[in-house]
Amino acid sequence: MSATVQVTPASPAAVRWRSPGWRDPRLLLGVTLLATSVALGSWLVSSAGRTEPVYAARVPLVAGDVLDAESLVVREVRLDGGPDVYLSAAVDLPAGLVVVRTVGQGELVPFAATAESSALDLRPVAITPSGPMSRAVVAGASVDLWFVPADDGAAGSTMATTAQTSGAPRQLAAGLAVSEVSEETGTFAVGAGRSVQVLVPVADLPDVLAALAADGTVEVVPVPGGTP
Repeated sequence: MSATVQVTPASPAAVRWRSPGWRDPRLLLGVTLLATSVALGSWLVSSAGRTEPVYAARVPLVAGDVLDAESLVVREVRLDGGPDVYLSAAVDLPAGLVVVRTVGQGELVPFAATAESSALDLRPVAITPSGPMSRAVVAGASVDLWFVPADDGAAGSTMATTAQTSGAPRQLAAGLAVSEVSEETGTFAVGAGRSVQVLVPVADLPDVLAALAADGTVEVVPVPGGTP
């Protein structure tokens, strides 16, 4: 009877862990990624906190109002649309600069809403409506002007020479800005109502002034959503 011999398999050689050297590509890649992440995070935090000084309206502004220290206030804001979108307070305010449209109180002044006063083609015209006026007609509101003839005969005596005259009301101008609303007060002002100063484009002045001189009334109609 032969003896059984058991063979024990040899154990695998132990593998010693060696720390990667500075020249190991994996270590260099990890260091590079870490440095990039830190730099990108710092840039994002810095960009998020960066602000620019720009002008905002201290009071409601309407077309033709001069921009100066009394009408403006400086605000520090973060600009997403670039530094040229709003009127910058980082430089001196040019003399004679006006707004060409309504800017609400507290609103940042868009650079596109400003112009030199010589380039403004609007003129203030005082309108006294014949009847009650809407409470929406305030400084800065957007309004339309309508002419209402007294009657066919009366209107024809003054304006029958133009093709636009008729007995029906007609629109004189649309989307005009109200620069001022004044209410007559005092003992002799009963029933006098309010006077509205409207900024009329030079091109529309002849028609508006002719309507004011005609037999009839010029009415101020507010544009819905046109108030500041």
